[in-house]
Amino acid sequence: MRKRCDEHGRFEVLISPDAETYVDQLRYNKPGDIPLEFSTEIKDGCPYDCGLCPEHKQHACVVIIEVNTGCNMACPTCLMDAGTGFNLRRDEVEIMLDTFVRTEGDPEVVQFSGGEPTLHPELLDFIQMAQDKGIRHVMVNTNGRKLVEDPEWAEKFCALNPMAYLQFDGFEEETYIKMRGESILDEKIAALEVLAAHDINTILTATIERDVNEHELSAIVEFGLKHPAVRGVMFQPVFHTGRHLEYLDPMNRVTIPEIIDRLDKGMNGTFVKSDFVPVPCCHPSCQSIAYAYVEGEDVPPLARLIDVDEYLDYITNRVWPDPEAEIRDALAGMWSSSAAPGSDTLGDNFVCATCNIDFSIPNNMAKHVFAITIKDFQDPYTFDIKKLMKCCVEIATPDGRLIPFCAYNTVGYREDIKKELMMSRARERLEKRIGIPVASPEPQAG
Repeated sequence: MRKRCDEHGRFEVLISPDAETYVDQLRYNKPGDIPLEFSTEIKDGCPYDCGLCPEHKQHACVVIIEVNTGCNMACPTCLMDAGTGFNLRRDEVEIMLDTFVRTEGDPEVVQFSGGEPTLHPELLDFIQMAQDKGIRHVMVNTNGRKLVEDPEWAEKFCALNPMAYLQFDGFEEETYIKMRGESILDEKIAALEVLAAHDINTILTATIERDVNEHELSAIVEFGLKHPAVRGVMFQPVFHTGRHLEYLDPMNRVTIPEIIDRLDKGMNGTFVKSDFVPVPCCHPSCQSIAYAYVEGEDVPPLARLIDVDEYLDYITNRVWPDPEAEIRDALAGMWSSSAAPGSDTLGDNFVCATCNIDFSIPNNMAKHVFAITIKDFQDPYTFDIKKLMKCCVEIATPDGRLIPFCAYNTVGYREDIKKELMMSRARERLEKRIGIPVASPEPQAG
């Protein structure tokens, strides 16, 4: 992608090493489903009216609620520069959840994040609140440290049965030193033991950085396939926001096709390139997924059992009426940002998609479905308005907006929201101290 700017000049960034594949994947670009209502109006144009505004072309598959800014680590790659700031209040979280429910009707996935969300004193209440409001899948994005350090809290956490997105970047000490600032592999393994003991569905979430841990991709998948708690692996090429701003060479960055290629060459045929299919609900260049049915040492990928590519091709081979609409819908549910590995929903979709295949279906099918997801978020170098308008992963804010994740971290929304919340907390502390209301400062022009 080549860009030009009157202030910053011209630059270019690598978005794919394979132009033919990049163009070909556009046939997976499914028409969007707009939310039930929008929260902001069109005023300055995309990406400055996010909320969602009527220009947005897709509903929210996943809503992220960052419950705090504090963290018990200081990762050099932190996308938000976590540190001193604020904890969300219960009423603020309820507004966010209610916005999600209201705009979706049947909300699918909420993910509590931070900072490190397990440090929030009311996180367990927030999980229960989300479940009570009928949100189908509740996830917690965590480094796992509190699960190990506080067994009593871990018991209460696991009793609520959320899904755990566990930060897990590899197996080498140097990887963790560079990515997280400390050697913590033993801590990761201990956290997984806690999650396995309570049968918590877990996704290993690996941030992939050039010249750091690309060579560990296959090892992470192989480990996940054998671990009793793990239902999948999420690979996220590092993106340059927050604390991780430096970009030595934008043309030398990790991309989705490269991760797929490394898995193809490193897994002895367990997963190959053709097993990965772009996700149609967002822009198809943003995310790819491969699924497999795991039964002991037998790991047949779903794309070799049925022609997933044919079913999710939204440009060619369209017929009406569609005699196999149920299978197509099941596969669309699996190849979605809202797909939750380990969930009964995913297991049911897998059964539906393979209904014409003769194999025994276990009672706990969801535990046998393994997912590899590769998600490439945008930073200021790769930012693309067309992709942003199709984004289905949103950040909820206390004022009732849902802001696309890549806009939130790139355009300045994160900084504005943090400033507003910190000023609000400071005003509340002052009011408590002096015993009288303090007026909010008037917004400055420009």
